Amino acid sequence: MTDVLRRVGDKWTVVVVVLLGQRPHRFNELHRGIEAISQRMLTRTLRGLEQDGLVHREVFPTNPPSVEYRLTPLGASLLEPLSALAEWAITHQPTIAASRGVNIRQPRDT
Repeated sequence: MTDVLRRVGDKWTVVVVVLLGQRPHRFNELHRGIEAISQRMLTRTLRGLEQDGLVHREVFPTNPPSVEYRLTPLGASLLEPLSALAEWAITHQPTIAASRGVNIRQPRDT
């Protein structure tokens, strides 16, 4: 169980799964869409997700070959718990920040 939680709790895994939950992406699209991730780390993350059955990698016979990544049904099933966790984080961010003594700017109502 620990290795599964380590995989799905990794910060890059969460971001990649959320992006692929929107639609399939090519490698460079993912790399541009995720700030601060290196190519090496994105490659490692995608390989791990593919190995775990969460992501499907498809190579197209173009010149040069293009590769597209998409969530498998198992990967898509991870979106609901990730969404619930994100909602929890948004709801409780001010309380957690207050406990840490950090000033979080609240969005203004317009």
